[in-house]
Amino acid sequence: MDIVIPSAASIGLFAVAAALLLLTPGPAVLFIVARSVEQGRIAGLASVFGITTGTLVHVLASTLGLSALLASSALAFAIVKYAGAGYLIYIGVRRMLRRTDAQASPSKLPKRTLGRLYRDGFIVNLLNPKTALFFLAFLPQFVDPARGAVPIQIAFLGLMFTFMGLTSDALYALVAGTAGVWVKRQSRYWDWERYVTGGVFIGLGVTAALAGGRK
Repeated sequence: MDIVIPSAASIGLFAVAAALLLLTPGPAVLFIVARSVEQGRIAGLASVFGITTGTLVHVLASTLGLSALLASSALAFAIVKYAGAGYLIYIGVRRMLRRTDAQASPSKLPKRTLGRLYRDGFIVNLLNPKTALFFLAFLPQFVDPARGAVPIQIAFLGLMFTFMGLTSDALYALVAGTAGVWVKRQSRYWDWERYVTGGVFIGLGVTAALAGGRK
Protein backbone atom coordinates (compact mmCIF):
# COMPACT_ATOMS: atom_id res chain seq x y z
CA MET A 1 0.00 0.00 0.00
CA ASP A 2 1.39 3.40 -1.02
CA ILE A 3 1.94 6.01 1.67
CA VAL A 4 0.21 9.23 0.68
CA ILE A 5 2.00 12.49 1.41
CA PRO A 6 1.30 16.05 0.20
CA SER A 7 2.43 17.00 -3.30
CA ALA A 8 5.98 18.20 -3.93
CA ALA A 9 4.71 21.76 -4.52
CA SER A 10 2.83 21.77 -1.21
CA ILE A 11 5.86 20.42 0.62
CA GLY A 12 8.07 23.14 -0.88
CA LEU A 13 5.69 25.94 0.06
CA PHE A 14 5.24 24.47 3.52
CA ALA A 15 9.01 24.36 4.01
CA VAL A 16 9.32 28.07 3.15
CA ALA A 17 6.46 29.04 5.49
CA ALA A 18 7.84 26.87 8.29
CA ALA A 19 11.31 28.37 7.90
CA LEU A 20 9.91 31.90 8.17
CA LEU A 21 8.07 31.02 11.36
CA LEU A 22 10.98 29.15 12.91
CA LEU A 23 13.47 31.94 12.24
CA THR A 24 11.11 34.54 13.71
CA PRO A 25 11.91 35.17 17.40
CA GLY A 26 9.13 33.94 19.66
CA PRO A 27 8.86 32.51 23.20
CA ALA A 28 10.81 29.37 22.31
CA VAL A 29 13.66 31.17 20.51
CA LEU A 30 13.96 33.81 23.24
CA PHE A 31 14.08 31.07 25.87
CA ILE A 32 16.84 29.23 23.99
CA VAL A 33 18.90 32.38 23.42
CA ALA A 34 18.58 33.50 27.04
CA ARG A 35 19.61 30.13 28.43
CA SER A 36 22.45 29.71 25.95
CA VAL A 37 23.82 33.16 26.71
CA GLU A 38 23.76 32.60 30.48
CA GLN A 39 24.74 28.92 30.76
CA GLY A 40 26.39 27.99 27.48
CA ARG A 41 25.69 25.78 24.49
CA ILE A 42 24.94 22.56 26.40
CA ALA A 43 22.26 24.32 28.44
CA GLY A 44 20.85 25.77 25.23
CA LEU A 45 20.72 22.35 23.58
CA ALA A 46 18.97 20.85 26.63
CA SER A 47 16.35 23.56 26.22
CA VAL A 48 16.08 22.76 22.50
CA PHE A 49 15.34 19.09 23.17
CA GLY A 50 12.62 20.05 25.63
CA ILE A 51 11.10 22.42 23.08
CA THR A 52 11.23 19.71 20.40
CA THR A 53 9.38 17.31 22.69
CA GLY A 54 6.69 19.95 23.14
CA THR A 55 6.41 20.28 19.36
CA LEU A 56 5.84 16.52 19.05
CA VAL A 57 2.85 16.87 21.37
CA HIS A 58 1.44 19.51 19.00
CA VAL A 59 2.05 17.14 16.07
CA LEU A 60 0.12 14.34 17.77
CA ALA A 61 -2.73 16.66 18.76
CA SER A 62 -3.04 18.10 15.26
CA THR A 63 -2.88 14.67 13.63
CA LEU A 64 -5.75 13.39 15.78
CA GLY A 65 -7.79 16.59 16.15
CA LEU A 66 -7.59 18.09 12.65
CA SER A 67 -8.16 14.71 11.01
CA ALA A 68 -11.29 14.14 13.09
CA LEU A 69 -12.52 17.69 12.39
CA LEU A 70 -12.02 17.34 8.64
CA ALA A 71 -13.80 14.01 8.63
CA SER A 72 -16.76 15.31 10.63
CA SER A 73 -17.44 18.69 9.03
CA ALA A 74 -15.85 20.52 6.12
CA LEU A 75 -17.62 23.71 7.27
CA ALA A 76 -16.21 23.47 10.80
CA PHE A 77 -12.75 22.84 9.39
CA ALA A 78 -13.03 25.94 7.18
CA ILE A 79 -14.21 28.05 10.12
CA VAL A 80 -11.19 26.95 12.16
CA LYS A 81 -8.84 27.81 9.29
CA TYR A 82 -10.26 31.30 8.72
CA ALA A 83 -10.49 32.05 12.43
CA GLY A 84 -6.89 30.97 12.84
CA ALA A 85 -5.76 33.07 9.88
CA GLY A 86 -7.53 36.11 11.30
CA TYR A 87 -5.94 35.60 14.69
CA LEU A 88 -2.48 35.30 13.13
CA ILE A 89 -3.00 38.71 11.53
CA TYR A 90 -4.30 40.12 14.82
CA ILE A 91 -1.32 39.02 16.89
CA GLY A 92 1.02 40.27 14.14
CA VAL A 93 -0.50 43.76 14.31
CA ARG A 94 -0.50 43.68 18.10
CA ARG A 95 3.14 42.65 18.17
CA MET A 96 4.12 45.53 15.89
CA LEU A 97 2.23 48.07 18.00
CA ARG A 98 3.49 46.82 21.34
CA ARG A 99 6.54 48.47 22.85
CA THR A 100 9.62 46.32 23.32
CA ASP A 101 9.55 44.40 26.56
CA ALA A 102 12.88 44.71 28.28
CA GLN A 103 12.35 41.34 29.89
CA ALA A 104 12.26 39.68 26.47
CA SER A 105 15.96 40.21 25.90
CA PRO A 106 18.51 37.87 27.43
CA SER A 107 19.18 39.00 30.98
CA LYS A 108 20.70 37.55 34.11
CA LEU A 109 18.88 34.31 34.83
CA PRO A 110 19.23 31.84 37.70
CA LYS A 111 21.22 28.68 36.94
CA ARG A 112 19.23 25.55 36.12
CA THR A 113 20.15 21.87 35.85
CA LEU A 114 19.95 20.23 32.41
CA GLY A 115 16.88 18.30 33.51
CA ARG A 116 15.19 21.50 34.65
CA LEU A 117 16.11 23.23 31.39
CA TYR A 118 14.61 20.33 29.41
CA ARG A 119 11.42 20.49 31.45
CA ASP A 120 11.15 24.26 31.14
CA GLY A 121 11.71 24.07 27.37
CA PHE A 122 8.98 21.46 27.06
CA ILE A 123 6.49 23.62 28.97
CA VAL A 124 7.44 26.76 27.04
CA ASN A 125 6.68 25.18 23.67
CA LEU A 126 3.71 23.14 24.86
CA LEU A 127 2.05 26.44 25.82
CA ASN A 128 3.52 28.41 22.91
CA PRO A 129 0.63 30.04 20.99
CA LYS A 130 2.85 30.52 17.93
CA THR A 131 3.35 26.77 17.55
CA ALA A 132 -0.28 25.95 18.30
CA LEU A 133 -1.54 28.52 15.79
CA PHE A 134 0.79 27.25 13.10
CA PHE A 135 -0.56 23.72 13.40
CA LEU A 136 -4.17 24.81 13.69
CA ALA A 137 -4.36 27.67 11.19
CA PHE A 138 -1.56 27.18 8.69
CA LEU A 139 -0.63 23.50 8.38
CA PRO A 140 -4.11 22.47 7.11
CA GLN A 141 -3.61 24.65 4.01
CA PHE A 142 -1.08 22.13 2.72
CA VAL A 143 -3.21 19.04 3.25
CA ASP A 144 -5.11 17.78 0.22
CA PRO A 145 -8.10 15.63 1.28
CA ALA A 146 -8.49 14.46 -2.32
CA ARG A 147 -5.21 12.58 -2.04
CA GLY A 148 -6.55 10.59 0.91
CA ALA A 149 -4.81 9.53 4.13
CA VAL A 150 -5.28 12.93 5.79
CA PRO A 151 -3.76 11.81 9.14
CA ILE A 152 -0.60 10.68 7.35
CA GLN A 153 -0.32 13.99 5.48
CA ILE A 154 -0.72 15.99 8.70
CA ALA A 155 1.76 13.79 10.56
CA PHE A 156 4.26 14.05 7.69
CA LEU A 157 4.14 17.85 7.66
CA GLY A 158 4.20 18.00 11.44
CA LEU A 159 7.30 15.83 11.69
CA MET A 160 8.93 17.84 8.92
CA PHE A 161 8.26 21.01 10.92
CA THR A 162 9.66 19.35 14.05
CA PHE A 163 12.91 18.38 12.31
CA MET A 164 13.30 21.86 10.85
CA GLY A 165 12.62 23.36 14.27
CA LEU A 166 15.18 21.12 15.94
CA THR A 167 17.79 22.22 13.39
CA SER A 168 17.09 25.96 13.61
CA ASP A 169 16.76 25.97 17.40
CA ALA A 170 20.05 24.08 17.77
CA LEU A 171 21.75 26.70 15.58
CA TYR A 172 20.33 29.46 17.79
CA ALA A 173 21.67 27.66 20.87
CA LEU A 174 25.13 27.14 19.42
CA VAL A 175 25.48 30.69 18.12
CA ALA A 176 24.10 32.33 21.27
CA GLY A 177 26.17 30.08 23.52
CA THR A 178 29.34 30.86 21.59
CA ALA A 179 28.73 34.59 21.28
CA GLY A 180 27.00 35.13 24.62
CA VAL A 181 28.77 38.34 25.57
CA TRP A 182 28.20 39.86 22.14
CA VAL A 183 24.49 38.90 22.15
CA LYS A 184 23.98 40.62 25.51
CA ARG A 185 25.27 43.87 24.07
CA GLN A 186 22.92 43.93 21.06
CA SER A 187 20.17 45.95 22.72
CA ARG A 188 19.26 47.63 19.41
CA TYR A 189 18.10 44.29 18.05
CA TRP A 190 15.17 44.23 20.46
CA ASP A 191 14.02 47.63 19.15
CA TRP A 192 13.19 46.37 15.65
CA GLU A 193 12.53 42.68 16.38
CA ARG A 194 8.82 43.34 16.95
CA TYR A 195 8.38 44.67 13.40
CA VAL A 196 9.96 41.57 11.88
CA THR A 197 7.96 39.26 14.11
CA GLY A 198 4.69 41.10 13.49
CA GLY A 199 5.28 41.21 9.74
CA VAL A 200 5.86 37.46 9.55
CA PHE A 201 2.66 36.73 11.50
CA ILE A 202 0.62 39.03 9.27
CA GLY A 203 2.12 37.41 6.16
CA LEU A 204 1.32 33.92 7.42
CA GLY A 205 -2.23 34.95 8.27
CA VAL A 206 -2.86 36.52 4.85
CA THR A 207 -1.37 33.49 3.09
CA ALA A 208 -3.53 31.13 5.12
CA ALA A 209 -6.69 33.10 4.32
CA LEU A 210 -5.92 33.29 0.58
CA ALA A 211 -4.99 29.63 0.39
CA GLY A 212 -8.24 28.73 2.08
CA GLY A 213 -10.16 30.90 -0.35
CA ARG A 214 -8.64 29.16 -3.37
CA LYS A 215 -9.78 25.84 -2.01
